[in-house]
Amino acid sequence: MSTIAIIPGAGQGSRFNSEKNKIFHTICGKPVVAYVFEVLQKLDIIDEIIPVLRDCDIRDGELIIEKYVISKVKKIAPGGLIRQQSVLNAIKLIDDKNACVVIHDGARPFVSPELVTGCINALNECDGVVAAVNIKDTVKKVKDNLFVEKTLKRQELMAVQTPQVFRFGTIYNAYERALNDNLEFTDDTSAVEHYGGRIKIVPSFYGNIKITTKEDMDYAEFIVSRGGFSR
Repeated sequence: MSTIAIIPGAGQGSRFNSEKNKIFHTICGKPVVAYVFEVLQKLDIIDEIIPVLRDCDIRDGELIIEKYVISKVKKIAPGGLIRQQSVLNAIKLIDDKNACVVIHDGARPFVSPELVTGCINALNECDGVVAAVNIKDTVKKVKDNLFVEKTLKRQELMAVQTPQVFRFGTIYNAYERALNDNLEFTDDTSAVEHYGGRIKIVPSFYGNIKITTKEDMDYAEFIVSRGGFSR
């Protein structure tokens, strides 16, 4: 059984407020997505990497792959209108229908080899695995008029990240069914969970941030300039 990493990077990035794809912006001189590629390239457990890019970004992606010698990239999947369509496009390019599928955001540059490996190993116990961290702040459910409806129990809540890991058939079937049912999910485990799959959490670290705004880039620059995160 092979292990294939899918790297979604075809989002519009509306909150980042830049015409350039945020995964191509640099942190201390290196593109955001290159940090992800390098971690996965060095991991023996990963056999292939499939980035997902908009047509207008493919050439820039190819240049990064060439510059950083990411030999595990054999093909690039076209982006869809929504994230789950992008991921499904990549899944359809996987030749090994028994593969373990690792999905990791191209905008999460600080993923660790240990976290990727831990998520893959945990798949033996469940239908899907997701990296997550405990919620630090109190979370309140609010009404449309911004009045508080209730305060949620923080100890019962976690913030999910990526990697998210599945067997090929599990994630493929979930997204095919979601497409037929006209359902949209904000993360991959939500689709599997919706159709009855059991999802296991692997504890992550707060430094596994997703670059969403330019303030996130400033924070990432600061962290890298200080030598990176302690995990």
